[in-house]
Amino acid sequence: MAELPDHLLRRSAEAKAKALGISVEEAMAQLKGEAPPTPAPTAPVEPAAAPAEEPAAVATAVPEAAPEANGHAPVVGDPTKATSVRPVAPAVGGPEGVRTQRLLTVVKAKAIQQTKAEPQDKVNTWPHLMIVEFASLLAVTGVLIVLSIILQAPLLESANFNATPNPSKAPWYFLGLQELLSYFDPQIAGVSIPTIVGMLGFMAIPYVDKNPSNKPSDRKVAIFMYTFFLMGSATLTIIGVLFRGPGFNFTYPWSAGIFFDDLKDWVPIGLGDSH
Repeated sequence: MAELPDHLLRRSAEAKAKALGISVEEAMAQLKGEAPPTPAPTAPVEPAAAPAEEPAAVATAVPEAAPEANGHAPVVGDPTKATSVRPVAPAVGGPEGVRTQRLLTVVKAKAIQQTKAEPQDKVNTWPHLMIVEFASLLAVTGVLIVLSIILQAPLLESANFNATPNPSKAPWYFLGLQELLSYFDPQIAGVSIPTIVGMLGFMAIPYVDKNPSNKPSDRKVAIFMYTFFLMGSATLTIIGVLFRGPGFNFTYPWSAGIFFDDLKDWVPIGLGDSH
């Protein structure tokens, strides 16, 4: 059991002594579970020499000289024999062998209900996030439907392996890799670069840039890596679409035309018919 502070134990002993009519030391001993202190022995009280009709003990000492009253001489008393003894009340306790104790504790004052609300930086997924995502889905779907109506992109005739078109270009989303084949060995352009940059490089980005901030000004490394990849991929794709002609040689679209079937219906001028 934890020890109680002395000032709290003292206050409890004073209250108990006042209620039971005992001394503070006895109450303190009862609270601590100790034996009550033994009262100091007092001198025996001898009966005072007085007539039979007077009390045996006087409450207070009689003065040595007192004025005469009713013709009697003054009574001289012994102050050592004229004392009063205060009766001591018996200690009130439980049964023998049972020790009673009073436990006190100090509870820090605290409001039952918290008055200051904690800031919340989270919201529910529904409806705050789902409504925005659903609206974005509808908007993108509508834009794709409109583009499919305006821009004609019909399927071409079946491929003839005896008549390979010149130039033979991959779809636009793979044209960047085909452009790399013009600069590097097929093993490097078709295997090494896509594996190292496209897989290992992207997987290493979270371990290189560990900044948790959402502010663009604090994410310079992430923005640099994404911009470098985006601009490099876009540059290779644009060169493959506009600046590659027969034999996949470098040409200028304003002089030799555009050698990309998907753009023939998009270009309003006759550049696509020059070949």
